[in-house]
Amino acid sequence: MPADQRAVAERIHVIVSEVAPDLRAKTWYGQPAWTNAEGKVVVFFHSADKYGTRYNTLGFEEASHLDDGVMWPTAYAITGPLGAAEEDRIAELVRRAAGA
Repeated sequence: MPADQRAVAERIHVIVSEVAPDLRAKTWYGQPAWTNAEGKVVVFFHSADKYGTRYNTLGFEEASHLDDGVMWPTAYAITGPLGAAEEDRIAELVRRAAGA
């Protein structure tokens, strides 16, 4: 993973660890992911380089608690370094996804 994408993934790891300490880090399809107590992936990060896309992806799987009516986003594009606003949004999403 290129250094700039690794920096984003590492920052996301810190955020997840802080706001949802019950989630466990693992590698999923060669990329960072965090699972619940049942071992189900709740949140994941895909680097742009790994999948040949123009943006990194922060995504949420079915085990997340993000349901909001009949339609809600399950993935977010990340095109650069995270600022304070993005970090706050990620923390809010992860907290909800983890059921915290």
